[in-house]
Amino acid sequence: MDTSKRHYARPLDLKHGRIDMNHGAGGRLSMQLVEELFAPAFDNEYLRQGNDGALLPVPVGQHLVMATDAHVISPLFFPGGDIGCLAVHGTINDVAMLGAIPLYLSASFILEEGLLLSDLKRIAASMAAAALDAGVPIVTGDTKVVEQGKGDGVFISTTGVGAVPEGRVIGGAYAQSGDAVLLSGTIGEHGVAVLSLRASLEFETTIRSDTAALHTLVAAMLAAVPAGTIHVLRDPTRGGLATTLNEIARQSNVGMMLQESAIPILPQVDAACELLGLDPLYIANEGKLVAVVAPAAAPAVLAAMRAHPLGQAAACIGRVTEDSNRFIQMDTRVGGKRVVDWLSGEPMPRIC
Repeated sequence: MDTSKRHYARPLDLKHGRIDMNHGAGGRLSMQLVEELFAPAFDNEYLRQGNDGALLPVPVGQHLVMATDAHVISPLFFPGGDIGCLAVHGTINDVAMLGAIPLYLSASFILEEGLLLSDLKRIAASMAAAALDAGVPIVTGDTKVVEQGKGDGVFISTTGVGAVPEGRVIGGAYAQSGDAVLLSGTIGEHGVAVLSLRASLEFETTIRSDTAALHTLVAAMLAAVPAGTIHVLRDPTRGGLATTLNEIARQSNVGMMLQESAIPILPQVDAACELLGLDPLYIANEGKLVAVVAPAAAPAVLAAMRAHPLGQAAACIGRVTEDSNRFIQMDTRVGGKRVVDWLSGEPMPRIC
């Protein structure tokens, strides 16, 4: 992202102007969009290098972690967030779920012809605020423009780079029979918040997205217990808690037994899901994590989670079992059992 200053006869109309195809043509207007909108929002020493990439320092003696994500949410703005902060939080969380410290982000924008520049400025400001708050700068990026009707406003792809200390191994393949399954808080807020706008629904209480960067919560958890006792970390985004647990079970070749009564959910989210005929276990989250930990370490990890602002409603929701079928089962509130299967279909498109 070249951020060197140039003179333009007329500045961008950031209040009333719109994206047109010339903003993506690679010429004067493309450079003006970068210099007047993106560069001031994301300004940092690496971005100021002015190249198509960024020359970055790498921590000595650590492994690099890289994660990438694409965000195509509709609507672009929703209670509790927008596509901009979501793009930052989602990729930071993907890096953090491997036990890494997030270091840098890149951002790629696909803009639809006709997008209001005021909306794009608002999105860029939200991304900048989220990155600054997380301490993870956006160091390089790219912008393309597509014809009207082919882009749904704006799509954002972000890539994150982080560093993980030597010997720290956390991943979906390391769950063991007997491990505790911990959840950092209530589920379903993000998906229901987005759906409420898309379907023009009005609830008695505004349901806000839980979008948040989780790396400081992860750091607190890791600091609370000996190395090697946190086996799996995962954020239950698309497909919700149910799909995430099935992914872990498949990777680790284990089963799980959950307690429905232990799974935290806000009453208004539960009521909204009941009204809409949705199962909250399959609703997307953007500010929660699942941790699979050694049973002896579970109390300390849970205490660390509850002491953090993003984990105050944390709970132990089940345990890992030996099961070659890799079934996720759940004791229900009414006293029966059910299998918590993979998400089938796509009941809520464009939620991340």
